[in-house]
Amino acid sequence: MKRMIGVRRMRELSVALSFRNLFAHIREKGRAMQNPNDFPFEIQNVAENLTVPWALDISPEGRLFITERIGTVRTIVNGELAPQPLYTFSPPFVSAVEGGLMGIALDPDFSQNHYFYVVYTYKEGDQYYNRVVRLIEQNNKAHLDRVLLDKIPGGLIHNGGRLKFGPDQKLYITTGDAGIPGLAQDPVSLAGKILRINRDGSIPEDNPFPGSPVYSLGHRNPQGLAWNPKGILYASEHGASAHDEINIIIPGGNYGWPLAQGDEDSSEIQVQKPLIQSGDETWAPSGISYINQGPWKGKLVAAALRGLRLLAFQLNQNGTEIRGLESWLRGEYGRLRDVFQAEDGSIYLLTSNRDDRGNPVPSDDRIIRLVQK
Repeated sequence: MKRMIGVRRMRELSVALSFRNLFAHIREKGRAMQNPNDFPFEIQNVAENLTVPWALDISPEGRLFITERIGTVRTIVNGELAPQPLYTFSPPFVSAVEGGLMGIALDPDFSQNHYFYVVYTYKEGDQYYNRVVRLIEQNNKAHLDRVLLDKIPGGLIHNGGRLKFGPDQKLYITTGDAGIPGLAQDPVSLAGKILRINRDGSIPEDNPFPGSPVYSLGHRNPQGLAWNPKGILYASEHGASAHDEINIIIPGGNYGWPLAQGDEDSSEIQVQKPLIQSGDETWAPSGISYINQGPWKGKLVAAALRGLRLLAFQLNQNGTEIRGLESWLRGEYGRLRDVFQAEDGSIYLLTSNRDDRGNPVPSDDRIIRLVQK
């Protein structure tokens, strides 16, 4: 009997080691720069001299909407950056360290209602908060329509800040732990979560926690959201010391922070393990996008800040396993904040070199477009 248990344990260890070796191989491959001659895209400069662009969305007629962390919403029309901001936030709005104007998402019916949504940091007394609002665009100007979600704990670090509409037309919001790790495990707090609301700010009836916008918890600083054609939701997340994560998000899932990170377990909670984690390497992944056409079809791409590159994760057919990792543009454009695939298959990248953590060149920050060769 003891011998049978020993054999079974050896098999379990063998499987665990096989997976560990696979991920080590994937990470090692990701450290090496791919051959630049194999890069399947031409690179175009779309805009220069922006101030910490954070997120991008594109309207059905092809206008680009960009947030700058200093508090301005900019537009690019017919390839030209509009000289005046579409909207500028004023106090109590505040832009400090990692806080400021962050995510943007256009309404699924933008062509009809001209709604768009942003999340930003503000200060009330000595406290920082984040707030999700809806604006209305008209004649190249915008005005604030309504506050959808308020008093999200904020801070000088770990504000999350990504907004995306899912295939279900619900609005998803990533929030960081605001520098207070315990909030990520507090089911009442909106910090350290992925949130899900209706377009009018109400709570969807099928959310995992009745009456709450919380969709998943246990997040440290998630900054990217993307869905594949099967409806699988992926999120990128910054680890405390390396151990950055790409996760598959399930309703009500607990992703461990601060009780666990990377591949760690916890005796206190059931931890949803990451699809992949960076181990001892730091990626600092921010915006992510699932590529559904072109030479990178079926890959999940991530903009890396401290990693100074674009990561391309090769997924299996179901989108539930990572089969390989490619590393592109390493050091070419510095810190990358967001990646966005347009309807025509081109891919937009936003740099983040003027955020006091990069080494900007005179043309920073930039929007770069990748067009298939």
